[in-house]
Amino acid sequence: MISERPKQVFPEFAFIGRSNVGKSSLINMLCQRKGLALTSSKPGKTRLVNHFLINRSWYLVDLPGYGYAQMSQSAKKKLQQVIRNYINLSPDLVMLFVLIDSRHDIGQVDMDFLFELGESRIPFAIIFTKADKQGPNVLAAQMEKNKQAILEHWESLPPVFVSSAETGMGREEILAYIDGVLSDLKQQ
Repeated sequence: MISERPKQVFPEFAFIGRSNVGKSSLINMLCQRKGLALTSSKPGKTRLVNHFLINRSWYLVDLPGYGYAQMSQSAKKKLQQVIRNYINLSPDLVMLFVLIDSRHDIGQVDMDFLFELGESRIPFAIIFTKADKQGPNVLAAQMEKNKQAILEHWESLPPVFVSSAETGMGREEILAYIDGVLSDLKQQ
C-alpha cells in the first residue's frame, strides 16, 4: 500500500519485471549484499513494495513481479493493484527499471506493461538480465531483435542496460545512470 511508505523522503528508483526475471538477484548484485532481496527459483516470491535506503540519498524499490506467478486470480489482482498504486501514486518515483530476460523475445506481457507506462508518462529504463547465460554473439543478436521490437512501437529507445547478476555486468553503468539522474535532480 502507498500508505506504508518509509517516513524519510528520498528519490525512488524502482525495479520490476516478470516473475523469475532475476530482479532480486540484480538488486543484490547492485547493492553487493547477498540476501538483501530474497531470491527463489519459485516465481512470485516478492509480494510487497520493499524500500532499501542507499547511501542515505535514495531508495532502491523492489516491486512484485508482474505476469506469471503461481497464485490465485484474486491474489494476482491484488498484486497488480499494489504495483499500479505504487507506480501511479508514488510522489517520489523518479525512474522505473523494467527487467526483461535477455535470452528471450520481449513477450506481449512486457510490451503491454511498457505501453501502460508510456500512456501514464512514467519514466522508465530497460535492463536486460541474465546476459551471462548465452554467448556474446547470440546475446548481441537477441538484444538487437528486442530493440527493434520496441522501436516498432516507440519513436526512440528508453535507456537500455544489459546485466548479469552472476558476473556483475551492468552494475557500474546502472549505478552511474542513477547517479546522473540524482545529480540532475539536485540541479533543478
